[in-house]
Amino acid sequence: MTIRFDNRVAIITGAGGGLGRSHALLLASRGAKVVVNDPGGSVDGKGGDSSAADKVVAEIKAAGGQAVASYDSVATWAGAQNIISTAVKSFGTVDILVNNAGILRDKSFIKMPIEDFELVMQVHFMGTVYCTKAAWPIMTEKKYGRIVLTSSGSGLNGNFGQSNYGAAKTAMAGFQNCLKHEGEKNNIKINIISPAADTRMTGGLMDDTALKYMKPEHVSTAVAWLSSEECNVSGQIIAAAAGFYAALRYYRTEGVSFNPSQPATLEEFASETGNLFDFNHLTEFNGVSKRVQEMLKAKGYT
Repeated sequence: MTIRFDNRVAIITGAGGGLGRSHALLLASRGAKVVVNDPGGSVDGKGGDSSAADKVVAEIKAAGGQAVASYDSVATWAGAQNIISTAVKSFGTVDILVNNAGILRDKSFIKMPIEDFELVMQVHFMGTVYCTKAAWPIMTEKKYGRIVLTSSGSGLNGNFGQSNYGAAKTAMAGFQNCLKHEGEKNNIKINIISPAADTRMTGGLMDDTALKYMKPEHVSTAVAWLSSEECNVSGQIIAAAAGFYAALRYYRTEGVSFNPSQPATLEEFASETGNLFDFNHLTEFNGVSKRVQEMLKAKGYT
């Protein structure tokens, strides 16, 4: 079976280079009409250059595909609305939204100006919210949509000097966990990619051996599948790097239970922390309230 995107309209934010460019080229090569969005700023979000998006559009057209450029920033509601409007005006609709745009302003938390924290949150997380919000009514009306959010191991696992970036990237999980329910009845699938690749944002962080294999194209394969009609999952996280892919989920320990008729003492709680943090026996996380109900029933409290 060949997976194609004929008659589908895709928006890729931050598509002027790196991962976004790779996503755009792959989707276009499979028949998608692509909006290449990128204001062309530096890695830290300063400046702008329309040639970044224009070059990718030219690549797509030279290969026989269809694409238009968008130079708006995802960091404002007006900019996000313009990005979606570009797709509608150029191609009539929006079927696919890949939220990929981002910047870096790394510093240890104690040295980080609060403005750098706010801006990274604004671009990565609120930029994703804005674009998704602007595309959501269109997808809801047509009862079809594929949305991909971009997270990172820096948030899901943590990394020194990236508290702003990590917070924004982990916020993606809470956002999609709610929207997967809201989009279900209208065939809107929303998922997360957690990539690692050789791009200008990761410049200098990988040795030469790793760089040989850390091509953005490896990540784009997973992104394209998540963007396709064949995608049959929602609310999932896929980690992707160097030809390796893994699905990530939240798990909890078996936990500990006390008599719910009165609060446990501090000493009682402390005595059970060994069991509380015992990760040898895990259960997929399905919310604390459901676990409490199960515990009460098992112990005969209900």
